[in-house]
Parts: sequence; C-alpha cells; structure tokens
Amino acid sequence: MFQVTFSEQSLSILNDLPQNDQLKLMDTLSSLTNTILNESESDIGKFRRDNKLFYRLRIDDLRIYFEKVDIALHCLYILPKNSLNDFLFRCKLPSSEKAVLENHQSFWDYLESLKKK
Repeated sequence: MFQVTFSEQSLSILNDLPQNDQLKLMDTLSSLTNTILNESESDIGKFRRDNKLFYRLRIDDLRIYFEKVDIALHCLYILPKNSLNDFLFRCKLPSSEKAVLENHQSFWDYLESLKKK
C-alpha cells in the first residue's frame, strides 16, 4: 500500500466530490500495491512521457492520472468524464476506446493548463 498525495488540481476536484465518491477514490488509490501496478492485465493504464511512467485509473466517471514517487502515489489530475469529453470534442481528437490520447500534445497542453487555475 502507498501513501497518496495530490496536486492542487486533483485536490480541488477531490474536494468538490460527494463524500462517498471521495472515500471510494481514496480507498481505491490507497489499496494499490506494486504487484497491482506491475500486472500486465490490470485495469490500470500505463504510459511514458518525458522518461516518466504515468498511470491512469478509471473510477466511475473519473479519470485519475498519477505517478509513483518512492513510497507514494502522487495524483496529478482527476478529470471528470464530461470535461474530458468536452476537451476531445473541442480539440477534434478521436474519442474511440482505441484512441491513444496521451500521444496527442494538445492533451498534455490541456493538462498543463489545469495547473495554472
């Protein structure tokens, strides 16, 4: 099990969630282990960007992007489903399940813009 830390953006979204959703998200993240993160058939997506390994976890209508830092999981972004769909629509990116969103620079530009809010 890992300690869980949050970026400003992810903490802001977490605080806006209903308490049951907050507890579910926290329980799911805090129960992750190295074994779960390393499983090839896990529901957790993995991708590399700038030589860093990032993870993507789906919980209901939320998409959680995080990285493993020593003994902690640092939650970088929590994206409500509708805001991501809005992004895909506005940027005219493919929205199929097979789309590899993290390969589009505009996706990363969007995520970086969330830090500035």
